[in-house]
Amino acid sequence: MTMTLLPIIEMLAQGEVAESTTHVKVYEKSYKNYENVHLLMVKVGNEKYILATGTGLLYDELVGDQIVDRGKKCPLTHENRLVLNRYFDYTKPRAFGTKTATIGLGDRLGLASPGHIETVRKSKMKPILAQQSIRELNLTNRTMEDILDAAAFAVFQTGYEGGYGADGDHIKEESDIKDALSLGVSMITLDCSDQIDKTIEEATAEKIEVEYEELPKRTRDYYQERYLNKTFQVNGLTLTFDRLSLMRNVLLYDEAIVFTTHVFKEYINKEERAIDFEISIDETETVTSPTAHFFVANELIDRGVQVNSLAPRFCGEFQKGIDYIGDIEQFEHELREHALISEHFGYKLSIHSGSDKFKVFPIIGKYTKGVLHIKTAGTNWLEAVRVIAKTNPPLYRDMHTFALENFEKALKYYHVTPDLASIKPLDKVTDSELPDYMNNDAARQLFHVTYGLILTDKNDQDQFTFKDQFYKTLYDHEEEYTAALMKHIGRHIDKLGLR
Repeated sequence: MTMTLLPIIEMLAQGEVAESTTHVKVYEKSYKNYENVHLLMVKVGNEKYILATGTGLLYDELVGDQIVDRGKKCPLTHENRLVLNRYFDYTKPRAFGTKTATIGLGDRLGLASPGHIETVRKSKMKPILAQQSIRELNLTNRTMEDILDAAAFAVFQTGYEGGYGADGDHIKEESDIKDALSLGVSMITLDCSDQIDKTIEEATAEKIEVEYEELPKRTRDYYQERYLNKTFQVNGLTLTFDRLSLMRNVLLYDEAIVFTTHVFKEYINKEERAIDFEISIDETETVTSPTAHFFVANELIDRGVQVNSLAPRFCGEFQKGIDYIGDIEQFEHELREHALISEHFGYKLSIHSGSDKFKVFPIIGKYTKGVLHIKTAGTNWLEAVRVIAKTNPPLYRDMHTFALENFEKALKYYHVTPDLASIKPLDKVTDSELPDYMNNDAARQLFHVTYGLILTDKNDQDQFTFKDQFYKTLYDHEEEYTAALMKHIGRHIDKLGLR
């Protein structure tokens, strides 16, 4: 660490820090020297700053309060994040292509990324640090700029130069795609669920025939010429389309294929930088058969779409925050075939709602050969709740009661099926036992889906009921939160065989 920063740290320690009886925490890994400018991140109380000293354009562009001659304290603002991006490439999101294993680590709080970075730092995976769906942003009153800012500052804080991504996650609307790209995301996950006809799954053969015949003749002729009664050899698999299976796949996926092709050509392909383009056909009750997977991928690639990863809807249930529910043998059989198809086309298989699916992680790692994308999100929020339960029992108890009272309201956003009766009553649990709630599937799902309500609830005085206390507790116990994430997310990486 350069000596030029020490007077600033001493000033902070003797000045405002002495008055507030708090301490300065120095993030030594953040130190950077750029020409004649020295930067270092510190935390004063519950606020983080970048200390800057020296002379040059970098110093001049950073916005902050001058506290000594040629030294200033710069808050972690959006404007200052953009300055870091201009001078330090490692603070900007990047695409990873089709050969690198990646893990989406959606950070609902803006506090988890330092722990995520330490978890993946020595693994075979690259982190997608900024990953929030429009739904999650709306539920937490955050913006895409907020999550991009938090990720970049976490990278700077930890001195991590290994590369990270930012995902415009589960985007459906073209306007949101355009906005996300303009803000600098390196990945777009296109959610095609609105283009997939959910009535076809249970439709009779007669209904499928009727609806198929209502399609334009040119559409039917196109698909029949390419697929009807034809067999495809795909990486050792034999896939055949009879009339019924062809009609069903056309009705299910033609609109999604057309939409995806349009999005790629109109937005992704026009970007001057690399973008990881992921196709999501999993947000539906329709299980993606291997034949359907091949059908969608074959069409997209023949139409010139460059697919980096594709997320099928797997058999069984990938519910939020808990382990896989379903027949493990069936899952292994179908996962193997999906992996072979992905390998055939040269993109990564993507696993959505991948948090905590420990039963099937070894299977996924085996058949994808360690080249995959997996999305996690709410599990880092649950580890934050665990830290709250351990370090601030009264706050946890209030949050637990609120979550139970508002669970039904949260269900309109998520599909989970917890047995709330299996959650031990609060008055039967000692403070030291509260963290064990995060080992109970029902309690995990209870908190997983009510996060937005918990973080945004306000009292009659328009003050946050929980949010301010929640953040302060995590600020005060930053190391414990990082350790919890390293243990829990690290278990994901270990089970996938990617340590």
